[in-house]
Amino acid sequence: MWKIVIAVAIVWFAWRTWHGSGRLPGTPIPPPAPPMGEAEAKARALLGIDASAGEKQVREAHRRLVSLVHPDKGGSEELTRQLNAARDTLLKG
Repeated sequence: MWKIVIAVAIVWFAWRTWHGSGRLPGTPIPPPAPPMGEAEAKARALLGIDASAGEKQVREAHRRLVSLVHPDKGGSEELTRQLNAARDTLLKG
């Protein structure tokens, strides 16, 4: 009886190890994302982009959002300022 319990425990542990990681065995582990400051995190949230987005994605997100809320199109000056500040924060770093 104890042999069955040990065998089941080994199979369960192997299954959890392989399936719990979310990646196939032998695939490289991606490097961790660099730590973000609070201002950068807020800027990325405002623009709706993730931490891995590069300069091109930042500019595209900014352009898309500003085209929707620009004061010339009846939008808000304050929101346009916030979007511009978010873009500048992300492109300086």
